[in-house]
Order: sequence, then C-alpha cells, then structure tokens
Amino acid sequence: MAKPQISLKARALRYLSAREHSRLELARKLARYAQEGDDIEALLDTLEAAKLLSQARFSESLIHRRAHRYGNSRILSELQSHGIDADALVDIKAGLASGEIARAREVWRKKFKQVPASAEERAKQMRFLLQRGFSHRAIQAAVKGGGDDDSDGEGY
Repeated sequence: MAKPQISLKARALRYLSAREHSRLELARKLARYAQEGDDIEALLDTLEAAKLLSQARFSESLIHRRAHRYGNSRILSELQSHGIDADALVDIKAGLASGEIARAREVWRKKFKQVPASAEERAKQMRFLLQRGFSHRAIQAAVKGGGDDDSDGEGY
C-alpha cells in the first residue's frame, strides 16, 4: 500500500516547524516535490503573508547558531548564499560588528588557551581565526590574548 502524497504546503510547514528557513532554501527543498501545476512562489508568498516564513527570523536564527563559532564575514557570506537581500545584510553587519572581537577571543581561547610562543605558532592561530571568518582587527586582538579591557582591537 503506497503512502499518501503530502501536499507542498504540509511539507513546507513540516520544514518550518523544525527550524527557520530562508525563502530560497525552502523553495529549493519544495522544488523536489513539486508537481505540474504547483506554484511554489505563490505558496511562499502565502507563508510570508501568514508570518510563517520570515527572512528576519531566519537571519536571527542563523546568526544565533553561528555567532559563537564564526566571524562576521563567514556569517554574512552564508546569509548572502541564502538569498538575504543587501539592505538587510548592511543592517546585520552593523549589528555583528560590535561583538566580533569578543567572539574571536572566545573562539581563540577554546582552541589555543595561550598566547603564541613563536611566529610560526602565531601564524597558525591567525590562519585558524581567518578561516572562521573573523576580521584582521578581531584576529589581532584575540591572538594578543589579553583581557577584554582593550576591546577596541587596536594594536600591533
């Protein structure tokens, strides 16, 4: 006996009940199950009108999941790949900028725990943070290893 076919709307609601999705991501997932005559864009418009699909909530959710491990450029790049518009990205970037040095320090402390003893070790630590998407300013502040009293990140 075959399973009954789940409607696109039910499938979309199932995805959204698990976690927030971007419009682009949800459209990609639903496209696999769309049949002739299904209008994914109209469904997405309906979900947005009912406030079940929200780019702002998706952005906040992704930032919350990623901010403790990644820097601003990595987070912004991921948001951009999910189709978040440029105006929203400018606002998000401004919001993320204030805490990047503290986040870089925390990631650095978890991984390395001590100030580098050699130039080679320093370069390794800086590469690690750079791959995580932190800015050079935040990386320099984190690798210095000092307390949060020099939170402006200036130095070197």
